[in-house]
Amino acid sequence: MKNIELQKTISDMSFIQPELKYDYTALEPYIDARTMEIHYTKHHAGYTNNLNKAIEGTELDGKTIEEVLSVVSKFPAAVRNNAGGFYNHNLYWEVMQPGGSSEPKGELADAINSAFGSLDAFKDVFSKAAATRFGSGWAWLIKDGNELKVESTPNQDNPLMDVSDVKGTPILGIDVWEHAYYLNYQNRRPEYIEAFWKVINWDEVDRRFKG
Repeated sequence: MKNIELQKTISDMSFIQPELKYDYTALEPYIDARTMEIHYTKHHAGYTNNLNKAIEGTELDGKTIEEVLSVVSKFPAAVRNNAGGFYNHNLYWEVMQPGGSSEPKGELADAINSAFGSLDAFKDVFSKAAATRFGSGWAWLIKDGNELKVESTPNQDNPLMDVSDVKGTPILGIDVWEHAYYLNYQNRRPEYIEAFWKVINWDEVDRRFKG
């Protein structure tokens, strides 16, 4: 009976929180298990549930998340905040993996070198964008046409939103809200950003770049 009820509940929802592809402990010591668990089960789950509530009975019901993001200016702030939180965290979990992966290669490596001069130079630009984002927000590597750019956005905004000053398709993103790192790093955001480079799934970044 519980399985039937669960399936019915899931089928009635517009958006479903994707399952993690690794355990809460998998990114240690760079991201600790307790932070992972709270981040995924409380914050990400909360954005998912609240997004479904915010769009229920509106013209957004049944739309893709990208379609929702493209028109958030026309709807209450709850749509903007929770749609962003849902999308951003979906990407965040996907672009990380235990042990990271090999450095970018092929067309992605060429694009990074063309835009920033080198991988190390890109890391410096991205890390600075993440470290200097005032308050809560995100730093992004985005694809804008044929160009790669590093940008940051406040709160749960992202470059797919029609309200964003930054436009493009995110292919890498880091969450710099304090809940993403505070249990382990406290106010030492730069240390968290440095640790992030150890767990990046460059294969997923490459997939998004080519997509």
